[in-house]
Amino acid sequence: MQGIKRRVTYVLFYEAITLAIISTAFYLFSDKDASHSSMLGVVTVVLAIIWNTAYNTVFEWWESKLAKRGRDVIRRVIHAVGFEVGFVAITLPLFSWWLDLSLWDAFMLDIGLTLFFMFFTFFYNWTFDRIFGLPLSAQ
Repeated sequence: MQGIKRRVTYVLFYEAITLAIISTAFYLFSDKDASHSSMLGVVTVVLAIIWNTAYNTVFEWWESKLAKRGRDVIRRVIHAVGFEVGFVAITLPLFSWWLDLSLWDAFMLDIGLTLFFMFFTFFYNWTFDRIFGLPLSAQ
């Protein structure tokens, strides 16, 4: 599977799983009710879809310029870390404001989610590539 069909499939599965995880985390680690936490989950997923699409487009462009093909562990780690660092920059002020947390508390929540999602993203991408094959940029 390649192109837009691959990107849409990737994002839909990834973000559906993510929505369930982060809405639960927001509810458990804040004093907000489930609907408030779930709405933040939805907003976060929408932002993640936009970021995911932009980030993966740039990553695959960069990847296509490399002489070495394939996705080894190092490339997958670069992908996961790059995605998460960029996403923290986007979500930190949102989490602080929405959950009425100090920047430090929001940072701690964001870091906890980030550490979890770095591993999740790594294994999700690995599994996705095993099921759907590598994108043309990595072949």
